[in-house]
Amino acid sequence: MRLDKVLEEQKIGSKKVVRRLFKRGLVKVNGVAVTVEGLNVDPIFHEVEVAGRILSFSGHTYFMMNKPQGAVTAVRDGEHTTVIDLIKEEERTTKLYPVGRLDRDTEGLLLITDNGQLGYELMHPGKKVTKRYEVVVNEALAEEDRQQFLEGIIFTGGERCQPAELTILSSSHKESRAYLDIKEGKFHQVKKMFLSVGKKVIYLKRISMGPLQLSPELMPGAYRKLTDSELEQLRPYFQRKDGDE
Repeated sequence: MRLDKVLEEQKIGSKKVVRRLFKRGLVKVNGVAVTVEGLNVDPIFHEVEVAGRILSFSGHTYFMMNKPQGAVTAVRDGEHTTVIDLIKEEERTTKLYPVGRLDRDTEGLLLITDNGQLGYELMHPGKKVTKRYEVVVNEALAEEDRQQFLEGIIFTGGERCQPAELTILSSSHKESRAYLDIKEGKFHQVKKMFLSVGKKVIYLKRISMGPLQLSPELMPGAYRKLTDSELEQLRPYFQRKDGDE
């Protein structure tokens, strides 16, 4: 949550009063005076102090889900089951949303939270957060393909993708398996990248996003709260200021 929103919820004062508190160094996070009103804070990591008073504010919800095939990555949908529908009703909050998009026929790691700023930090193309996918295609993969991905795939129409790292795990003329690391999230990007080199994706699963790794014990459709260790791995994304790369 943005620091200025925390102060607003706590009814510290008008925007003018809050601005003055920042300027006078009376707003502290973990004991250090801050001047950036848009700083992303969470009670898990941050102690917020205003004019000597420690604030108590509500935290966010963080779920790791292994998205199943068939569910749509949306908050609501009039036709298909959404990933939010898979969350138990008693654990849902009105602001829960999936971070990033996975196609309906794609499975794997999905972060579901009500922390909008964290989602922005993880998914904005300018932040260059690495997402790793396990991919199975219908033809052989070769060094030439790996090199094309590394140089940046160009879609029909001239749109160029950022360089991506293709790690070939197995290859045959009938089926090949690989890991693909990308740092952006264009619409149907992974499938379109492989089509650009003449291959069709027949299975796609996201296995990591930034520091988060999909838990092997999570079956498709299952989810759990992030562990303290996983939240700690996300700490750098909570500490970024608006506009940081």
